[in-house]
Amino acid sequence: MDLLNALRTHFGHDSFRPGQEAVVRALLAGESALALFPTGAGKSICYQLPAVMMEGTALIISPLIALMKDQVDALRKRGVAAARLDSSLTAQETMQVYSDLREGKLKLLYVAPERLSGETFLERLRRVKISLLAIDEAHCISEWGHNFRPEYLRLARVAEELQLRPVLTLTATATPDVARDICKAFHIADERHVQTSFRRKNLHLRITPTSAEARFDVLAKRLASAKVRPAVVYVTFQKTAEDVAAYLARTGLSARAYHAGMDSADRDAVQDAFMRGACEIIVATIAFGMGIDKADIRSVIHFNLPKTLENYQQEIGRAGRDGQPALCELLACADDAVPLENFTLGDTPTPEAVESLVRKMLRSGESFDVSRYDLSQETDIRPLVVETVITYLELDGLLRPTHTFYESTQVEFQRPESAILSGHTEDRRRFLAGLFSAGRRGPKYLTITLEAAAQQLGEPRERIVKALTWLEETGAITQKPAGLRHGFRLCGDAAHRDPATVAAQLADLFAQREARETQRLNQILDFAIQPGCITRRLLGYFGEALADENCGHCHFCRTGTPTMAVGLPATPIPPFTDEDAEEVQALIFEELPQLGTPRQLTRFLCGLSSPATSRAKLTKRPEFGRYTATPFRLVLGFVERCWSEVE
Repeated sequence: MDLLNALRTHFGHDSFRPGQEAVVRALLAGESALALFPTGAGKSICYQLPAVMMEGTALIISPLIALMKDQVDALRKRGVAAARLDSSLTAQETMQVYSDLREGKLKLLYVAPERLSGETFLERLRRVKISLLAIDEAHCISEWGHNFRPEYLRLARVAEELQLRPVLTLTATATPDVARDICKAFHIADERHVQTSFRRKNLHLRITPTSAEARFDVLAKRLASAKVRPAVVYVTFQKTAEDVAAYLARTGLSARAYHAGMDSADRDAVQDAFMRGACEIIVATIAFGMGIDKADIRSVIHFNLPKTLENYQQEIGRAGRDGQPALCELLACADDAVPLENFTLGDTPTPEAVESLVRKMLRSGESFDVSRYDLSQETDIRPLVVETVITYLELDGLLRPTHTFYESTQVEFQRPESAILSGHTEDRRRFLAGLFSAGRRGPKYLTITLEAAAQQLGEPRERIVKALTWLEETGAITQKPAGLRHGFRLCGDAAHRDPATVAAQLADLFAQREARETQRLNQILDFAIQPGCITRRLLGYFGEALADENCGHCHFCRTGTPTMAVGLPATPIPPFTDEDAEEVQALIFEELPQLGTPRQLTRFLCGLSSPATSRAKLTKRPEFGRYTATPFRLVLGFVERCWSEVE
């Protein structure tokens, strides 16, 4: 098998990068593999080349729409039949993808992981030849990993049920524990765990301890040198991105902010300016970077502590991809640990909320459907945590997802209604006129509640959906679906399980999650203050040992200067006062249902919004975020003391 010729023919490369050929040969032999390569090491070729060489369609799981789009566009330019299924496609585009899949025209199909939770999509997959299953960001499957995503837990079960093999799992950030988790879940043999070195000799790693007040000046002085630009500066908060970008701009540097709170058009404009060189410095939250392919980034500077060492490794990997020297500097301040830990602890739901959610899921009938948004609002649990609870119930054999659907759709007419109705049979014209009459008319949209319309017309819901889809495909209307709902059915002994007992077991899982996240944060702090070679201890975290004693190219190796002798600079945390107690007790006396438990009130005081506080606009109150710089556990203990005094 002439792999080099295939690589050259389909992708224009004359040789494989380290690790690629071993993974490709494993897949072509029908064997599953784990590709653990650093950022920018060429993971996509590992499944794209086998996909074009094997019979059938390769199913690629990716959580990022932008990345899917970029890869599909690039493959099509090379003449490879590729497509994606995501929320940005129109109904007509989606139906075309399904048609191409059914007819065997696609070599690669990219989908988000949550799409595999619907029985309808799984049924489509059963009818086609899947050549291989590739799972990007595979570390998300592991609860030991830094970016656990509940929808990833289902993937191993789906692969088993549909007998999808071989499976390729890909990640740039997996510790040995996480790698073992991935291999166990997908039955990957030890010899098919292909890992290349995370060491980048052109990266100059540096850790600079600094106080919160001083680091603005430290950053500006560092970026004043043209040798470290273009640069990416990573921060934790959206407001910090704006503040730092404005500060750098005042010093005469070309800097712009980038974060998820910006309008998508503005984000695209900032990214485009950076890619073109019109802007030299991007100050960004972690929303920036995934899929960015800019080879000449001369520095990646962490203004705030990264959330985990995995995040740090991934983010510094965006520097110096052209092989030229690049600076990766961490401005280390202990103050950053407080909000990072508070995020983790603030996500943990109250036991009462978990039991309420479990009871709803196990006592809604044999088959039922729910809105995850509504569940989040009703229980005051963040949407991602709601999804985590539901996934745990699935893995416990209590639930099975069935289908997803929308409650309503907003219809915008592209032609006059009379023109749309003309040219049809009397029966179809009467049906469409009745359907339009069943909707609620607004200035721009006709809003149709699908179930209500079906009952009013005495027609199956499926006929209404098909009719609207057909009208959209012909250009007569456009649609904006709303109110996504997920169907489930109970399994096993779910109807007889005690919700309180199940909720208590889930509470233990969340406690374990808190402990793991706290441990990861402590690892970042330890990394920032330990003496010795920075590269060696970073690689050691990922299970890689240096052949030499030290790397020779980090700041310690070049200068012999240790990070520091004692600890990171930290702003002293002021003690709670009698006035603080009076303010907290006043909030307790208000008996606001959104702040009805000590943990809910602590979240509020630490500046962590919840579905209930956001809906009630409590985040606009002056007390919100009063203790953002105080550790969550200290605030919780203080609130509990205040609570006991009130009672």
